[in-house]
Amino acid sequence: MGKKASRRRMREEFHEHSKVRALFSGQAAWTPLDGAARQPQAERSYTKNVRPCSDNQRRLLESIDKRNLVVAVGPAGTGKTYLAIAKAVEALEQGKATRIILSRPAVEAGESLGFLPGALEDKLAPYLRPLYDALTERLGGKRLKALLAEGVIEIAPVAYMRGRTLNNAFIVIDEAQNCTYGQLKMLLTRLGWQSTMVMTGDPDQTDLLPGISGLGQVADRLATLDDIAVIRLEDRDIVRHPLVAAMLTVL
Repeated sequence: MGKKASRRRMREEFHEHSKVRALFSGQAAWTPLDGAARQPQAERSYTKNVRPCSDNQRRLLESIDKRNLVVAVGPAGTGKTYLAIAKAVEALEQGKATRIILSRPAVEAGESLGFLPGALEDKLAPYLRPLYDALTERLGGKRLKALLAEGVIEIAPVAYMRGRTLNNAFIVIDEAQNCTYGQLKMLLTRLGWQSTMVMTGDPDQTDLLPGISGLGQVADRLATLDDIAVIRLEDRDIVRHPLVAAMLTVL
């Protein structure tokens, strides 16, 4: 014990008199864009209450609180899926919903994965991974596993949603740009009593053949109904790396 205490004391004295200091101590968050506007939220830690970073994000959160059906369309990185899942978790914790149902089309992004081994859940896991990531950040891995095992949170592909009536639930339809008009119509009509549905997607990044995606047409038609909110996010709402917004203006 004496030797360990002596070594510990020597280390403390060394660090106290050393000239070595933390590289970014007392400085603003580092950004890879020298001279660009610094992003104070570049390094984010978990926060219980999600706050909007733009006016359109604020409108999206307010619409989810006031409407039973919300459609959020916009480019990648605008927080559509994350905000929807954050509100779903909030509704579950506040008792506004008894379960969360997340649905996503099992469509590959430009390349085929081929045969996937394992049970059905294992085959679908690569397609549903983004939803698991967002839920893990909001709930933690251990609690998420427990809620999934209890059936409080259900993650299902679009193909398994036909014929269901979703009551007392918070439903998130993600990557809706990879659904046909008929699929979206089927999903929208699953809405039951005391439920909220949020549909998100980017019409400009569909993985379907040209003219097959139905998200743009559905959003335009639903925008004419007063009881449904259609929120259109823009490049200025992107909260990822600043280069994402810059690239989307030229690609």
